[in-house]
Amino acid sequence: MEKNEKTFRPAAVIFDMDGLMLDTERLTIPLWAEAGIIFGYFISEDIVLKTVGISNAKAREILINEFGPDFPYDKIREEFRLIVSREIDRNGVPKKPGLDDLLDRLTSADIPFGVATSSRRSTADEMLGKAGILNRFASITCGEDVVNGKPAPDIFLLAAERLGQPPSACAGLEDSPAGLRGLHAAGIRSVFIKDVIEPPEDVLAAVWRRCGNLTEAAELFGI
Repeated sequence: MEKNEKTFRPAAVIFDMDGLMLDTERLTIPLWAEAGIIFGYFISEDIVLKTVGISNAKAREILINEFGPDFPYDKIREEFRLIVSREIDRNGVPKKPGLDDLLDRLTSADIPFGVATSSRRSTADEMLGKAGILNRFASITCGEDVVNGKPAPDIFLLAAERLGQPPSACAGLEDSPAGLRGLHAAGIRSVFIKDVIEPPEDVLAAVWRRCGNLTEAAELFGI
């Protein structure tokens, strides 16, 4: 993959979900504090940001390291999921600008696309379904489908396999440092679109392209 490529027409495209297609990180990050306070813990935004884009197991490790071995991670996570579900039921799932247009253009160009998300399948199905886009994807690969979550490359390699393409022929869109690291390790051209986190310099140095929004990504692919 050449940094001086002006455009690249991928054989398949792999999408992250939260913060990339769905504007859910800003919505849900404060809800960790709401869930935690029920059990006597204040989970600050700074702590939650450390868990963005990574597997459930790694998020658990971060929070237990922060609050100690008695931290009731599973109970708080379940309460968090219930709070998020109520919020989504009230207000819907916000999509990122340009998402529907990009999916339409990929479809018109006959380029298959799938999802690679650290979320559980039940969560992914619910969120994508309520956003009205669940059935648009050729495949959906979730956190429980692999042993090693992001930033390991496993989920992206499996997503590419399910799309029937070698990693080098794919492009992946991500907003998190963990996801970008995983794409690079998988040998997939990474497109970074910022949401709530600015990745460290070493991660940005390995990014194939940076776009301001999903519409720019469509132009990058020449579609």
